Amino acid sequence: MTETLSITIRGQNTDDWENIVEILAGENVVANTLQLPYQSRDTIQDRVENPPANARMLVAEVDGTVIGLLGLHLHQGRQAHATELGMMVHPDFQGQGVGSALLEAAIDLAENWLNISRIELTVFTDNADGVALYHKFGFEIEGTLHDYAFRAGEYVDAYLMARLREESRT
Repeated sequence: MTETLSITIRGQNTDDWENIVEILAGENVVANTLQLPYQSRDTIQDRVENPPANARMLVAEVDGTVIGLLGLHLHQGRQAHATELGMMVHPDFQGQGVGSALLEAAIDLAENWLNISRIELTVFTDNADGVALYHKFGFEIEGTLHDYAFRAGEYVDAYLMARLREESRT
């Protein structure tokens, strides 16, 4: 029997950077995001302590340790109704509901507090688990971005996916 995690979702704090270093050390985290391997601890610390003004950062915590990170990057001007989402989960905790907990909280924040009606993301086409998770939360594939990113010596494709708030579709 698999034990259910007790996951807390909260805003990112500046002192979360060391746990985020551990998340980024995961080989499949780097492979499935646009992050580069071998980032210095100083670089990650600076990024956590000085997030962009348009970012809303959430973390998933289990037993006092940050094991997941999700960022909403708010657009401006004529795209102020939209945000871009990026997420990563520590490899030891993938497939245990962490991504679902982060997405549920992010969708609530975006739609019910920030008045966002469009949430966008890119996901590599070979990340079947990620694509399935996003579909579960109402994201749809809007297109394929060919040769989107360079990863492990070759160009790889990604899907552009988006979720539209229900009332914005009518």
